[in-house]
Amino acid sequence: MTAEALSCAGSMAVLLKDALLPNLLQTLEGTPALVHTGPFGNIAHGNCSIVSDAIAIRCADYVVTEAGFGSDLGAEKFFNIKCRVSGLAPAAAVVVATLRALKLHGGGGVVKAGVPVPIGLSGPNQEALVRGFPNLEQHIANVKSHGIPVVVAINAFKDDPPSELEWLRRQASNVGAAEAAVSTHYVDGGQGSEELARAVIRTARMPSSFRHLYELNWPTKKKIEAIAMNMYGASGVSFEPQAERDIELVQQLKYDALPICMAKTPLSLSHDPALKGRPTGFTVPIKEVRLLAGAGFLTALCSGIQLMPGLPKKPAGERIGLDPDTGRTVGLS
Repeated sequence: MTAEALSCAGSMAVLLKDALLPNLLQTLEGTPALVHTGPFGNIAHGNCSIVSDAIAIRCADYVVTEAGFGSDLGAEKFFNIKCRVSGLAPAAAVVVATLRALKLHGGGGVVKAGVPVPIGLSGPNQEALVRGFPNLEQHIANVKSHGIPVVVAINAFKDDPPSELEWLRRQASNVGAAEAAVSTHYVDGGQGSEELARAVIRTARMPSSFRHLYELNWPTKKKIEAIAMNMYGASGVSFEPQAERDIELVQQLKYDALPICMAKTPLSLSHDPALKGRPTGFTVPIKEVRLLAGAGFLTALCSGIQLMPGLPKKPAGERIGLDPDTGRTVGLS
């Protein structure tokens, strides 16, 4: 299969033309930010490039790098895929939480596009917050299982009850976070996140013993089970016939020593977007295992996950390309 057969060779040429050059941007307050690659954390590894991290480390005393979605997705892949390739070990990890998200996990309401956030999420609702808190507890445990100290960043909305923010801060520390700080950087800029920054600096100076969740020489099934049972809280994993065949082929081709890149919903710790909070007793169904030899990992697909977004009958990518004479991008208008 070639890119031309999919009518996207031109679009790929546009993307790859400057692909090795990280994009240097800046925040509103002048802090440098490198933007380089941006794969989704639910179907890919969800991390920026090692190239951009390596440049940043040479330019600053502290570098913050994002891992997409939660600890069960981007962070797990950061620890077990990206860190293996880069050889770098993080000094600390920041888990971001909001009262609204935890209340959603506690049954405080449902969010729908185009509809105002229900009062059960945006207003006072200590009961839902308490019920949803175990979700954050799992994320803290996920990071700590890799030997890394955790800071919880509590992103505060304008009308968040101060008593609930303080309760969440204390509870996060009680269940294992090294520190927890309320941050208002969206409204107040850098000044609103100074307390969080100081907490991260203190935590980054703490002793840590970074470790991977699994060994590469483990059987493929054992690696998938380690992720599902430790990161998601599953009781087990089931493998559909196609997945069984895929795993056997991977072993025959001698690619079974690659790390695992799980593909699952970001809307739940489990594979099922309807299971909120910190679900238990569920089995993760694996429908297939894809070999991505060039990328250097095996992608295990949970049942119900789609890797390709829906496209129109004539995707815009089919008309994009590079002018062979000038090298300029064409077809974007």
